[in-house]
Amino acid sequence: MRVLVPSALQSYTGANWVEAEGATLGEVLADLDRRYPGIRFRMIDERDRPRPHVRFFHRKEAVHDLAAALAPGEELLIVQALSGG
Repeated sequence: MRVLVPSALQSYTGANWVEAEGATLGEVLADLDRRYPGIRFRMIDERDRPRPHVRFFHRKEAVHDLAAALAPGEELLIVQALSGG
């Protein structure tokens, strides 16, 4: 699966698009963490919930559940809100 990584997390990946494997959102994120250690914790909290400032999109629809099935060979977009002043 092709994964779009937000610029705030590209220090982990070194690229804006990366490859990951998995049949569910949770599996894809676990594979990303295997390839890029520490990246999952920036997106998922200690209770296994997406952090409030992170959104996942697959087939142009928001995905909120780590158990949600993802179609192989497609794209997962990770969007991270930025704040500041």
